[in-house]
Amino acid sequence: MITSALALLLMQVGPGTTTSDFPDLPDELRERVREEQAKPPTTTAGTSGGKLAECVTLATEDAEAASDMAQTWRETAANQLELAQSAHCLGLALVRLEDFAEAQRAFDLAADEVPEGAPAYQARLAAMAGNAAMAQDKPAIAEIAFARSIGFATQAEDGPLMASVAVDRARALVALGRNEEAVEALASARGNDPANSRAWLLSATLSRRLERLGEAREQIAQAALLAPQDPAIGLEAGVIAALAGREDEARRSFESVLQVAPQSQEATRARAYLEQLEQ
Repeated sequence: MITSALALLLMQVGPGTTTSDFPDLPDELRERVREEQAKPPTTTAGTSGGKLAECVTLATEDAEAASDMAQTWRETAANQLELAQSAHCLGLALVRLEDFAEAQRAFDLAADEVPEGAPAYQARLAAMAGNAAMAQDKPAIAEIAFARSIGFATQAEDGPLMASVAVDRARALVALGRNEEAVEALASARGNDPANSRAWLLSATLSRRLERLGEAREQIAQAALLAPQDPAIGLEAGVIAALAGREDEARRSFESVLQVAPQSQEATRARAYLEQLEQ
């Protein structure tokens, strides 16, 4: 019966049961690190960009060596931009070493040292400081850092960046129990970057947790349009459908997760939910 299946689902779809739920702490910080490795931030004009890229690459291979390089670089920095970039690299090395408290301080320092005229760079650094605070389970400190980052991104008039940080801030707000503020943050994220599938996914997750299933259904449908191959979206769509009593739709969503990512954690959960629906 769908009623019994729903009872089982309700016991299992609370906070932390999917990769899209709030909060998702160390993984979020490591995702920021991966983004930095793939595309070091654009900064003001200068000759130190290559050195930052070198240090970022080294951090992925030998974090201790990257930390030493960053410290030496700080001692010989020729200008404010190099000071900021050396602290930036130091922070990434400390993340690799899982020293999140010192990484947070390094990113905060870097954001302060960025010369005038590069607010987008400051925004990314402040966001990394926030994620380092989240990795320490300090959402109150993280929320302040994310709010600061949004301010910098607003100065830069960078909509996608504003959206990305607003999603981060929403995670901190949920961890603080400030759900309605998180709803507003996610709405801002969707407004600033309507193509951000993660903003739509997390909006649906939060709406579902607040028992606003109508909104959740609309939001997860938009997420699926933007990223149809994302297993987290398929899983969340199935949970929302099941909780709304749409058993066939839920089953199709869970089965789609098995098709697109059969070895994923989402697939493991989808199989469990399908078994419950069959019962």
